Amino acid sequence: MTKRDYLTLDDFDYRGKTVLLRVDINSPIDPKTRKIANENRIVQSLPTIRELVHKRAKLVIIAHQGDTLDYQNLISLQEHTEKLSQKLGQKVQFIDDVAGPAAREKIKSLKEGEILLLDNLRYLTEEVSTFEEAVKLTPEEMVHTYLVRNLAPLFDCYVNDAFAAAHRNSPSMVAFQELLPSAAGILYDKEVTALTTVLKNPKRPCVFLLGGAKISDAFSMMEKVLAKGSADSVLTVGVTGQVMHLAQGKRLGSPSEKFITDRGLDKFVTLAKECLKDYPDKLHIPLDFGIDDSGRRREITAEELPIESLIIDIGPKTVAVYGKILRGAGTIFVNGPAGIYEQEIGAYGTRELWQIVGDAEGYSVIGGGDTVASAAHLGDPSKINHVCTGGGALIRFLSGVKLPLVEAMKRGV
Repeated sequence: MTKRDYLTLDDFDYRGKTVLLRVDINSPIDPKTRKIANENRIVQSLPTIRELVHKRAKLVIIAHQGDTLDYQNLISLQEHTEKLSQKLGQKVQFIDDVAGPAAREKIKSLKEGEILLLDNLRYLTEEVSTFEEAVKLTPEEMVHTYLVRNLAPLFDCYVNDAFAAAHRNSPSMVAFQELLPSAAGILYDKEVTALTTVLKNPKRPCVFLLGGAKISDAFSMMEKVLAKGSADSVLTVGVTGQVMHLAQGKRLGSPSEKFITDRGLDKFVTLAKECLKDYPDKLHIPLDFGIDDSGRRREITAEELPIESLIIDIGPKTVAVYGKILRGAGTIFVNGPAGIYEQEIGAYGTRELWQIVGDAEGYSVIGGGDTVASAAHLGDPSKINHVCTGGGALIRFLSGVKLPLVEAMKRGV
């Protein structure tokens, strides 16, 4: 068990106390219906809420939805309240206010075991990402923000269960710890424990499977975990694996190379060369591929490159070799699908690898939006030991970056 450097729910008596709980229930919104399209983060928040209610706290929940960068998702938390009420089997009260007079009066009237969800934090300027990037307040300075100065005096303690937003340096995430006794929620504890195990104390051999199209994440982690010795093997798939072939001086063919250059991903070729040079025995690249041959799937070996068809997947030889490595792993971390899994002709590699990872005996952790979505679509997430709710926070944590929330939670110890 990883030694904690933060307090947990077991360190406090919450009976009769007014507790402020920060969760991350930021959910994808259907652009047509404007309704919640996936409830995973809402479901993940339930254990901490139930525990605090069980301990007879007067519970007030704060959360965000959307941002200036994804304005289409910036909506009220009214539907989130309804979802929480249904899943908890208990009425969750809601108020169309964040930290104003109405919200403060509502908080003061709460009774033991009752739950109140305040409206979207991102309705406050000081909570949006553009403010964070432009103003750059310290946690000490944030105690004077509208949210903190209005809410902090009403509470006995603060709980954070929002690891998915741990990379955000906002008042709701890092400032209440300056003023209130603070503890990590159940989900935060699970997330940090699982990722710390992968990063610092993995059962060997530790295997990273990195792919997808957002290869900045893959290369950020790859360099760090190889340099620190966290990973014994890195298996590359998706566009990450294709860039590895480019780094070896191979040509892919104009369709795949255009896909990479149009997205500015060719800049990672230099980093790929360095990794291949420094860690030749630890890095594995695809042996074969699935291509889109006029709408039909066809397999080719790496030796058959370049090919004037788009590479959409890895092939069976790669699955066989990677499968043997994964089955022998003590720890497995996966970020990114193996191909264009949304299309059946590009789904083979991702489906096979999820089957292998699910059946493997090693401790498995996965994370990232496309990773979790592909596992839900083509695998069985219940067979994975830990499914991380975070994307950006996960990548930064495993890359060795200090996260604002993680640092703030240490101050309570």
